[in-house]
Amino acid sequence: MIIRFDDVSKKFSSTITALRDVNLEVKGGEFVFVVGPSGAGKSTLLRLLAREYPVSSGKISVDDQDISKLKGTDMLEYRRKIGYVFQDFKLLDDRTVFENVALSLEVRGFMEDDVKREVERVLKLFEIWERRNLFPAQLSGGEAQRTAIARAIISKPDLLIADEPTGDLDPQTAWGVIQLLNEINSWGTTVMMATHNVEIVNSLKRRVIYVKNGTIAKDKSEGKYELH
Repeated sequence: MIIRFDDVSKKFSSTITALRDVNLEVKGGEFVFVVGPSGAGKSTLLRLLAREYPVSSGKISVDDQDISKLKGTDMLEYRRKIGYVFQDFKLLDDRTVFENVALSLEVRGFMEDDVKREVERVLKLFEIWERRNLFPAQLSGGEAQRTAIARAIISKPDLLIADEPTGDLDPQTAWGVIQLLNEINSWGTTVMMATHNVEIVNSLKRRVIYVKNGTIAKDKSEGKYELH
């Protein structure tokens, strides 16, 4: 999977420009941190890639395919290549851990036995199998985030987008989540993660894209989160 942003801009109104003339390439299997101050455009960049927003100008291509032109089954197929993890988890309150994770496979038409086998495998891998019958309100922050990540990756996406996945977690739990994302990346999954966490970014020594005022101010292959 090769991701390219070519002169991409996103305007929400005549006075609000979230991204301006962004040029970017991400190769398959990379782990990329997207950093910058609040309101810089980090989340917008990720949401454009997930096709949650349309671009205002420019082009985003994945494997040489312009994602703005995808429709119908092609759009569904593209979305199946992507896992998305949010800061607020977005788990369904009326479904258990098992049911939340299983839903990703059920909507894709997997057979019941296959769903049960895959969910058990992933929940055990993420060390939340013993919590499988609990509801989101009964989970700790770390358990809820592990459930959200399990749901995002159970269908084996090529790309995992994580938008501030550790923002509301204590440092120890946040580091556990990062180790999990790092392991997922080692499987060959491309990971793009927006974060404010300076310590995590600087510890992992991965590629860092610094977004400021809607533009890419810095792009370093093994960068640090520089605050200026």
